[in-house]
Formats: sequence, C-alpha cells, structure tokens
Amino acid sequence: MHSVLLALAACGLLTSAGRACADELTGTLRKIRDDGVVVLGVREASIPFSYFDGKRTVGYSQTIALQIVDEIRKTLGTSQLRVHEVTVTSSNRTPMLLNNQIDLECGTTAHTVERENVAAFSDSFFQHAVRMVTRKSSGITDFPDLAGKPVVTTAGTSDERLLRSLNTDKQLNMRIISARDHQEAFNAMKEGHAVAFVMDEPIVYGLKATDPHPDDFIVTGAPLGYEVYACMFRKGDEPFRALVNRVIAHSQTSGDAERLYRRWFTQPIPPHGINVNFPLSEQNRALFAHPNDHALD
Repeated sequence: MHSVLLALAACGLLTSAGRACADELTGTLRKIRDDGVVVLGVREASIPFSYFDGKRTVGYSQTIALQIVDEIRKTLGTSQLRVHEVTVTSSNRTPMLLNNQIDLECGTTAHTVERENVAAFSDSFFQHAVRMVTRKSSGITDFPDLAGKPVVTTAGTSDERLLRSLNTDKQLNMRIISARDHQEAFNAMKEGHAVAFVMDEPIVYGLKATDPHPDDFIVTGAPLGYEVYACMFRKGDEPFRALVNRVIAHSQTSGDAERLYRRWFTQPIPPHGINVNFPLSEQNRALFAHPNDHALD
C-alpha cells in the first residue's frame, strides 16, 4: 500500500480520498498527455517578458512558462513531452486559448476582473503601472498634455480600455490609434504618427532600451492604473491551476523569482546585450513574499 501511495504522489495526482491514476486526468493535463505536446502562446516583442531573440523565444515570463512545462513533465511522468510555440497577439490570445489552439499563455497578459469571465489566471508574477513613452522633445509630461493629440496603444489590451475611458471621462478628444503589437505601437510614436505610446511601464522601458537612440525618449505620466501579469489558461481546471500556482509560488517564496527578475530587468539581455534597467519595485517584492491571484482593478 505504501508503494502505491508513493507512486500516486509522484504523479502529482493523489486526491484527498486517496483515489487517482493517470486515466482519471481531466482538462488541460489530459489534453497534454493525449497529444504528447504542450502548446504555449508566446509573444514576438514583449521585451523582456516574452520575445523572439533571433533564434528562440526568451524572456522573464517565457522562463516561467518553461518551468511550468517541466512541472507538467514530472506530473505526467514523462520526459518526452514536446513543446509547441504559437505566436499570439493581444487581440487573439484569448480566442486561441478558448479554441484549444494554445494551452497556456505566460506573456504580458493582465489579470483583470473582466477577463475572469472567459479565462482563468494563475498567481500573479509581476505588478506594474500603466504609463506612457514619448519623445523628450515633445514637451509632454502627463496625460492631460495628450488632449487633442494622436495617441497610440496596443489593440486588445486592458491599457486600451483604460485610455479610452480616460478620453471619455476627461473629454480629452485624443485620437486613439490601436496598433497590432507593442513594437508597431512604439514605431508609430517614434515615426510621428502619435505623440505618445500608452502601455505597461516595463514594456515601454524595454522598447525604449532596445531603440538605437534610447535617450531620445522618456517614460512619463502619473500612473493611469496598476495591474498584474499572470499566466492564462482555461476556466474550470483546478488540477492545472494548482500545478501552475505551485510552480509560481515556490519560485517566489524561495528567492528564485527575484534572481530571475534581476536576470531580465537589471542585466544585459539577448540578443544585443541591452539593459532594461528596471529595478525590482517594493510592490513586486511584496508580491513575491505573498503569492496571490488577485486582480487589481
């Protein structure tokens, strides 16, 4: 009996009643076991979270996703599990999850109360403010300065919703441009199609740092709001939620998350060795000390 319990525990499938086996897998874990592959939704240009470095997808949240894949392998008792990456955007990531085209997305998706209606979210792995990046020469320092001007953000993001609400509530009469992805939005600002790019603070710091002339730009504005990033997966899948949260919580409370943070936000990163220079905030330090899955809106 003792050996049976050990075997079940090793599979990560032991229930409180002591009944479990691989054939009783449900939801995402069963899909992954049957397919022999876990499908990750990844981003092309969410530096330094999830981005293509010319050879492969890398980044802070991509590393977290791969740590989760390792835990899935242990849980299913197989080293043969393949990883298939599918590039997603802010607009299509949720439909692709709901249509079973991806199993897990750990890019730069904000966990919001509204999104809980269609998807499930892990413990948060990053807290941030929503601000903007603009040219230093623009004279823009805060959101009221955007009145009557063209402003760009990324389509399908919570930031777009915040920006449109601000535009209506404060009657700023901004002309809001919705770009396909973060790089396209930054380029629109850089090329003069918009005076500012409104987005998550670490994203705009990353794009600014990777530009050939980073000192031409400034991140500014009182925070439009605060949000948290989390991994996204299908609703109603408690075994998968428990697995994902186990990985994230252990990383945060063991100190691994802080080391991972330093690797991607305060040290040179591929492919060109730039440094985002975005030190760990007290909010993220508190998050790591007390893992949770609370939306901030």
